[in-house]
Amino acid sequence: MSRSTAEWEVVPDTPAGIAAAAARCRRLVTKRALFGAGVAMVPLPGVDWMTDVALLLKLIPEINREFGLTPEQVERLAPDRRVVVYKAITAGGGMLIGRVVTREVLMTMLRLVGVRLTTQQAAKFVPIAGQAVSAMLTYSALKYVCEQHIRQCMAVARQLALPAPAEA
Repeated sequence: MSRSTAEWEVVPDTPAGIAAAAARCRRLVTKRALFGAGVAMVPLPGVDWMTDVALLLKLIPEINREFGLTPEQVERLAPDRRVVVYKAITAGGGMLIGRVVTREVLMTMLRLVGVRLTTQQAAKFVPIAGQAVSAMLTYSALKYVCEQHIRQCMAVARQLALPAPAEA
């Protein structure tokens, strides 16, 4: 989905708008996590990891875009609003907000759910039931990582929706 820089993007700035953006993101995440779970059913170790990373490389920027928090969108904010975003990112630990998402950054995020994914790889060696467990773990890991990111984006969007700070 390529957008020109001159095109106006509506970013959520009300509680209802933020909730609607979160709902759209959660639906998208569910669809992609189901796809990832389907790939995890394939009994080839490693294919699911590559798929998980590829899915997250697409999902995280899409979530950021939905909340107006891609690096390009943040740079277009007024300087005082940009400060609000960076302070909220720092306070909330949002390492994927307002930044270019790379494989290295995603691998750091995936370490948060490392035990699940290690179990997922081991489960692949148990016929049929193992693939089902692997699919379930993939689905839950993707949902978990993305849900944490959506919540961080919501927190930043709420901060941006507040009145601009008064100058001293």
